[in-house]
Amino acid sequence: MASRDEILRALRRGAPHEEPLPAGPLAGAPRHPDPVARLERSIQAVGGGFVRVRGPAELAAGLAELGARLGARRVVCEVPEAGAGTVRMADLDDPHQLEDVELAILPGAFAVAENGAVWVPTGALRHRGVFVVAEHLALVVSAGAVLDDMHEAYGRLRFDGPGFGVFVSGPSKTADIEQALVIGAHGPRSCTVFLVG
Repeated sequence: MASRDEILRALRRGAPHEEPLPAGPLAGAPRHPDPVARLERSIQAVGGGFVRVRGPAELAAGLAELGARLGARRVVCEVPEAGAGTVRMADLDDPHQLEDVELAILPGAFAVAENGAVWVPTGALRHRGVFVVAEHLALVVSAGAVLDDMHEAYGRLRFDGPGFGVFVSGPSKTADIEQALVIGAHGPRSCTVFLVG
């Protein structure tokens, strides 16, 4: 036991000292002068699309145009003001029935300008996996819900009941195979953010 105790003592002596967690953003930290422009650049940098619309009529028209361009016949729409989809998740008992959904239109709670991420809470979704099994994804966010950075985003997160949420930043992608970027490797092949207002 002496050697074991000596090893444990040596590990404790060599352990790094505990440091307090960093505080939130520095008070008075500079804000981006145009968070919407920054959001657009960030979304495009991660391979996503960005469409700015004024209201529900333009949103419905823009989503119809996107669906036509993608050739999407099976569309799930969970954003009432965007129009009806061709597949109602409320009518599906088994999430496996989503396997051939070509476009999922989902509401985003807010978007983060610094990295193009959109927070998608899943508590209200009947089948939470829809945002990863659809071929293409459209996220709808209010222009008044654009946050500057992740510090602000984490301050906005709420988990009031069952379910979870996820930050979605562009389409699915990986670059771990031969250092080549592959879009749509594990999920949606495209992700378009519609900013309304």
